[in-house]
Amino acid sequence: MVAGAELGFDAPHFAVSLRVFSDIFLRLIKAIVAPLIFATLVTGIAGHGDLKGIGRIGIKSLVYFEIVTTLALVVGLLAINISQAGRGLAIPVSTAAVEVTQAAPPATHWQDFLLHVFPENIAKSVAEGQILQVAVFAVFFGVALAGLSEQRRASVLHLCEGLSEVMFRFTNIVMYFAPIGVGAAMAYTVGHMGLGVLINLGKLLLTIYGALVAFGLMVLLPAALLFKVPVRRFLAAVAEPATIAFATSTSEAALPRAMEAMEALGVPRRIVAFVIPAGYSFNLDGSTLYLAAASIFVAQAAGVHLSIGQQVMMMLTLMLTSKGVAGVPRATLVVLLATAATFGLPTEPIFVLLGIDALADMARTTVNVVGNCLASVVVAKWEGEFGSEAVSETVLEGVSD
Repeated sequence: MVAGAELGFDAPHFAVSLRVFSDIFLRLIKAIVAPLIFATLVTGIAGHGDLKGIGRIGIKSLVYFEIVTTLALVVGLLAINISQAGRGLAIPVSTAAVEVTQAAPPATHWQDFLLHVFPENIAKSVAEGQILQVAVFAVFFGVALAGLSEQRRASVLHLCEGLSEVMFRFTNIVMYFAPIGVGAAMAYTVGHMGLGVLINLGKLLLTIYGALVAFGLMVLLPAALLFKVPVRRFLAAVAEPATIAFATSTSEAALPRAMEAMEALGVPRRIVAFVIPAGYSFNLDGSTLYLAAASIFVAQAAGVHLSIGQQVMMMLTLMLTSKGVAGVPRATLVVLLATAATFGLPTEPIFVLLGIDALADMARTTVNVVGNCLASVVVAKWEGEFGSEAVSETVLEGVSD
């Protein structure tokens, strides 16, 4: 990471050309995600046959997700109102001419989001990287498989168990390329964006980083202490996936290693396989906090005064739209465009945010990954199953590497 940042600063033109190596790393990771989630979820549901337990885990996960993401919105809203980072920002006229191929997308309604959760074609869901749709398909598949007699489901279950082990091994192999992919991603980010662009938007960036740190100390840490999570062991386990997320700005890139790390920590595989993928749609704490701060920043930069009631309404809207944020870089910009369209805000300040979005994305993605990892441990503790399951040798090998 340090070498990549230094290269991006000293030789920006050459650093930008290295993006291909980070793209290769991301492609390999994305190739892992769908089969890994499918295999681990099916194995966890059908292997144990405890359908009531899966339902209980789902309810507890959603309750935890909603509480934590709501607190993330509150922290982001308070931070931007205290710092007033958007006040006095002079928006250059040229930003209005930024290349935009299409108008801002319409606001996401709850019916649209609910419909989007269910896959119409599993191959299409895999191809488009729709993690939640793959997870929903796997849940239904696992429930159907669990309903068969033990003799009939044995062969399919054995295949899924083997597939999950293969995909964990696949992850271990791909991680040998991680230093090159991460270094190239950092080099491209610094080389493409430069450091001078942070002068005018530095206040917003500090606000976001400060709010994310406050969220970790005021929300995630108390949650960990409340459920008696071994904090030091957890931080050691989450260090590598968090680093990958920070460098690549992609939650998906850290997902396989995060699942391995939490399983090695003591979270049963069936809980890991359900909570972490679900969290990638329902528990993106960092992205939710950023959206709250960025949306108010847009209003401040445009000189639009929003009353407390209007801000609360905007936060309620973001509670819905943030659930559909994909685990890929710059996905939050789409949500910001939708929010601006809903509340009649200009789009020019959103494009100004592109100047710091890469650095902000690294921090918020890291919080996303850490938050989802913590959620899996919390649910395991809540279920009284933390440390109750033997860990696969393949997983231990990958974590130790």
